[in-house]
Amino acid sequence: MTSRIDIQQLSPDAYKAMFSLENYLNQSSLSQESKGLIKIRASIQNDCQYCLNMHIPAALSAGLSQKKIDALKQWQSSSLFDEQERAILALTDEITHISKQGVSDSVYRLALSQLGEEHLAQCIMQITTINAWNRIAVSTALSG
Repeated sequence: MTSRIDIQQLSPDAYKAMFSLENYLNQSSLSQESKGLIKIRASIQNDCQYCLNMHIPAALSAGLSQKKIDALKQWQSSSLFDEQERAILALTDEITHISKQGVSDSVYRLALSQLGEEHLAQCIMQITTINAWNRIAVSTALSG
């Protein structure tokens, strides 16, 4: 493949805005494990190898187990995830593939009951942000 544009170089203000979202999320009260689950699951769904190569080591360093990371491809059939994690992963899947059916009332209600309003808002922002990064990385063929 031929080289593609470098958005960070061409539109540094766009990256600055994305990093502002990252700064907000880094300071949020959402656990590092939850952030890792979201980033890895969305990156799997979006087939973003660049992001997977970045977020898997970070999640391991933050305490997420290799067993859980390995189980993320088929999380629905795994017993490794608790109810809160299952709610986060279901929300991640539905937001990542929002054009298919939106976010169902059942997944939204489950996430709200498991997370509360503040963490639900933070999860939605984390899911939205990693999906934006995935789309930048895939469309510009970032490698790493």
